[in-house]
Amino acid sequence: MKNIYLLLFLLLASKVLGQSPRVLIVTAHPDDETMFPVTVFKITHELKGSADLALITDASGGYNGLVASSYYGMNMTDSVIGRKHLPLIRKKEIMASGEILGIGNFFFLDQLDDYYNRNEKPYLEGKNWDIKYVERRLDQILAKGNYDFIFCLIPSDGQHAHHKTASISAIRAAQRFKGAQKPIVLGGQSRNKDSKIDFTGLPGYPETNVAANAPALDFDRSYSFGEDNKHSYMIVADWVKAAHKSQSGDMNQAMHRGELETFLYFSINGEAGVAKAKDLFEKVNNSGFSKKK
Repeated sequence: MKNIYLLLFLLLASKVLGQSPRVLIVTAHPDDETMFPVTVFKITHELKGSADLALITDASGGYNGLVASSYYGMNMTDSVIGRKHLPLIRKKEIMASGEILGIGNFFFLDQLDDYYNRNEKPYLEGKNWDIKYVERRLDQILAKGNYDFIFCLIPSDGQHAHHKTASISAIRAAQRFKGAQKPIVLGGQSRNKDSKIDFTGLPGYPETNVAANAPALDFDRSYSFGEDNKHSYMIVADWVKAAHKSQSGDMNQAMHRGELETFLYFSINGEAGVAKAKDLFEKVNNSGFSKKK
């Protein structure tokens, strides 16, 4: 009888775990996750799912910390100082952000965070990054992770080359995946309610094409609730942004902005995954403090 009860418990437990989404976030820099932190927070904290993060660069770039210079006691706008100290500082910051987000595992791929530009080709072609290593590591991570979804940034033409390369690498890793169920790749960003996303795909990279039959998937993190309606999930986004103190310039501009977190569905996922993606965001929108409660 005890064995029967144990079996029933294990079956129920596996069913519950199976309903909890597992997400891999693939980004180029610490602070890129500030584009969609509330969606991740709700998945890990309210849907009882899990999230891991693969960071492509070594985070040695990003010299815009005027106020952070006082905080860290060094000139955070100086490239020489930045190259020496930012990799460790920014990894600590992404881990502080991850504590808020509920990140379970971090994978650091340590490709050079060289300079701002929009030409992704030298990175994808292996001239600026060891792209074969990046591909091999992403393949290993996906093989062990049993992920339902991969989150990356929308690789629009005006984006940083590192962002585009990280997102394209994530999409291609999903395409190479040989497991029974490929993870669904979604491209995300934050935006204001009065703005539109015109992205349909990055020219020259058909794998980034957005499925025409799949709607944009939104979460409104500005929705207010609770006592005097003074609460909203915007505070979670601000907590995450505040973790990135070395980026005090960029984060200052981003604080309490971008009411929506929007995700687009790439056509490489196939039509079968549309319902699963819509179901995830139905749960995200209806969990915690939702409009329907």
